[in-house]
Amino acid sequence: MRENYLTVKGYGESEIIISKSRFLTYIERAETEEDAITFIESIKKSHHNATHNCSAYIIGAHDHIQKANDDGEPSGTAGVPMLEVLKKQGLKDTVVVVTRYFGGIKLGGGGLIRAYGKATTEGLLAAQVVERKLHHIIKIAIDYTWLGKVENEIRSSSYTLEEIRYLEGVEIIVSVLKEQENLFRNWVTELTNGQAKITFEDVQFIEFVVK
Repeated sequence: MRENYLTVKGYGESEIIISKSRFLTYIERAETEEDAITFIESIKKSHHNATHNCSAYIIGAHDHIQKANDDGEPSGTAGVPMLEVLKKQGLKDTVVVVTRYFGGIKLGGGGLIRAYGKATTEGLLAAQVVERKLHHIIKIAIDYTWLGKVENEIRSSSYTLEEIRYLEGVEIIVSVLKEQENLFRNWVTELTNGQAKITFEDVQFIEFVVK
């Protein structure tokens, strides 16, 4: 399983005007090629009367699925520069569609490349880029006499306290970055003089918006 990677938070859209042409950008997270194709088709259906609906997507842990479509624009002037923006920003599992309504002024090859690249960049700002970091969910089982100290220390740390379960004893659920798991275990063991029972519960991705 991959650990940390960049993608978009979710759906986003934007619009720019260049030489009287409207460029509408639509972006979404897509974890499969089927998801990407479905999204592209939905945008094309919504803008069936547009001059062009160009698209690009990049999917997979190792970016093994990459597609770009110029949809009638001169070859290499739309889909490829859109895909290059995704790659340059290091994004995964992302699909983008740029819909163009021609305004009567031709942009030329270089102008089109810049326009579609800019439209994609603006769309990403609207969708927001996030870093997904793999965390281990860890359970700390302790006696009630340790609750105050352990809870305060965790809340003051860089670890995230997810839940406290008040049972016969106390179970504190914490999310910890995978690479910090051993450090966390040692820290809790020292903090409780070895009185805590520490067990692995699950893994989950937690997302952080990239500024």
